[in-house]
Amino acid sequence: MAQANVVTTKNRLVPLDKIRNVGIIAHIDSGKTTTTERILFYTGRSYKIGDIDDGNTQMDWMPQERERGITIVSAATTTFWKGMRINIIDTPGHVDFTAEVERSLRVLDGGVVVFDAEEGVQSQSETVWRQADKYHVPRICFINKMDKLGADFDGTVNEIRERLGAHPAVMVCPIGKEDEFEGMVDLLTLKALVWDKAGQGTEYTVKEIPENLKEKVMEMRAALTEQIAETDDALLDKYLAGTEITEKELKAALRKAVIAYKLIPVYCGTSLRNKGVQPVLDAIVDYLPSPLDLKEVRGVNPKTNEEEVRQLNQEEKFSALAFKIQLDPHVGKITYTRIYSGTLETGSYVYNVSKGKQERVSRLLLMHANQREEIDRAYAGEIVALVGPKDAKTGDTLADQDHPILLEQISFPDPVISLAIEPKTKADQEKLSYALQRLAEEDPTFRVKMNHETGQTVMSGMGELHLEILVDRMKREMGMDVNVGEPQVAYKETISKDAEAEGKYIKQSGGHGQYGHCVLTAKPLARGEGFRFLNKVKGGAIPSEFIPSVEKGVIEALDKGVLLGYPLVDLEVAVIDGSYHEVDSSDIAFKIAGSMALNDVAKKAGLVLLEPIMKVEVTVPEEFMGVTIGDISSKRGKILGTEKRSKSVVIKAYTPLAELSGYVTTVRSLTEGRGFIYMEPSHYEEVPNNIVRAMQEK
Repeated sequence: MAQANVVTTKNRLVPLDKIRNVGIIAHIDSGKTTTTERILFYTGRSYKIGDIDDGNTQMDWMPQERERGITIVSAATTTFWKGMRINIIDTPGHVDFTAEVERSLRVLDGGVVVFDAEEGVQSQSETVWRQADKYHVPRICFINKMDKLGADFDGTVNEIRERLGAHPAVMVCPIGKEDEFEGMVDLLTLKALVWDKAGQGTEYTVKEIPENLKEKVMEMRAALTEQIAETDDALLDKYLAGTEITEKELKAALRKAVIAYKLIPVYCGTSLRNKGVQPVLDAIVDYLPSPLDLKEVRGVNPKTNEEEVRQLNQEEKFSALAFKIQLDPHVGKITYTRIYSGTLETGSYVYNVSKGKQERVSRLLLMHANQREEIDRAYAGEIVALVGPKDAKTGDTLADQDHPILLEQISFPDPVISLAIEPKTKADQEKLSYALQRLAEEDPTFRVKMNHETGQTVMSGMGELHLEILVDRMKREMGMDVNVGEPQVAYKETISKDAEAEGKYIKQSGGHGQYGHCVLTAKPLARGEGFRFLNKVKGGAIPSEFIPSVEKGVIEALDKGVLLGYPLVDLEVAVIDGSYHEVDSSDIAFKIAGSMALNDVAKKAGLVLLEPIMKVEVTVPEEFMGVTIGDISSKRGKILGTEKRSKSVVIKAYTPLAELSGYVTTVRSLTEGRGFIYMEPSHYEEVPNNIVRAMQEK
């Protein structure tokens, strides 16, 4: 069965160049899941079109997703189109679940970015676009909802160019718009594709270009030809010489340009009305890369710290990245894995390079949302699920033990909001710990810690919706009823100037005493730089074996905070001096001295409180613009500007998260239910002194 550069499912052999690993990414409500459902229907993976409003989609399979009509977890599936195997990941659009997008993009070879034809490029569109840029993911654009009132194809293409800094290659000319939208002209074949209004969109008619569009189509075709020719020297020579360039040559050059991030093909349609999805499938096949196009993956040899390269084929040594953990009530822990090189068989062992542990793979699964298909062997280029590894976490590298490689990690943003949680009965305390641990394993942006002073368990996440869904999952999936406190903002503390202080811990009692003494300096770092610890002790004033204890004490004190009990961040602490006692000095004494010194130096260094600031976009009818701006200003919001979109106005602002509790309801009541709000974490800023004083008095 093992042929060169070939992967297999139970019944299909597919050469590696016929595989596409793609993600569907976009702003919330752009139509990602609807588009994915149509793709599954047209490729024969499903026999009935799933509908979000009916709650019967295949990719949104969680009860919470079906009730709310949103995607919460990324779902993977495999389907076939024109002899190509397409592994698809449908990702959430809501910013609270940004981790799902981040980890999916890390392992995908290409992306389909969906836009709403009326709304254009929205905030989350920008966020996911930047995430795709970070991982160098080639992509195509699908301008969806062309049947919507106010749909503007040209306007959206301009926004893709201007707001995203992209180079869109417009591949189609729409035929009609809003309720007149019936299809498009393919600018490469110069044929009109028209969908029947009533059907499921399986069949479409290929016609000649409508008379009223001929001139526009020829202009667009000329512009596209020039754009593609500019990316290829040989074609450019032909173009400048006035020689005819064939459709085949244009397609080949465009494919190269897409893989090199030079051009982004743009298509249009309306997934809900079953129009325009097949050309997107063709584009995935024609222009997005296969694992062979990307040729290699780079990492680091953990033994030598030198760069290692793996070719993306099955003859190479095995390497893979675990990008998602899912806890299944029937199967146990499932590790979603992208295999970059080599092969993996059921029953074999893999080496977890990140953890330094060998683990057995008892089963291999191909996933279709929450359904599974068992396979015996998986190959380079595949996205599969492993059952067996117990210690694997999101971002861990799995490899051959004799040839380890550490692939690039996945980075996730810090949580911005938290709430206290406790079991309804004392007897459930252990059950709660287990439930929280399970959720934290699955979700890298979900954090849990105990507040030892209050005895409360505090859970933190990316937003109110994120935490609400997690509490709901505990109840439904784990039978865990809990009492939940009010959401709390994740404040941080930092310092504003340099300072120096000492910590001395001396305790004399019968027998051995305790002696630890250190002098620390602290200086502020730029926002987001975190914490650095330096050893600047000269002449052995503190023996080197006690320095790690001082650092431990400093880190413990940072976590507890000094001003109001929030973590201290963005500072550099150096131990510069101290003293020790040959008999009485110990690790614990220096740890306590380090803690004492940090508390003292922080108080001298101008402590300030930082709060998360949200980037807020409120879309309201024009007549409510004044009252909405006034309300945002009253919440310490900084108005950045307004933008007109059809009959609505988008108000953009930076607003402290502390002021935004329940703001969705506020916006609705201010605008008679016609306004909606989008917000995402932006940065941290200092809290005004009067508010800090009020918090200290509470």
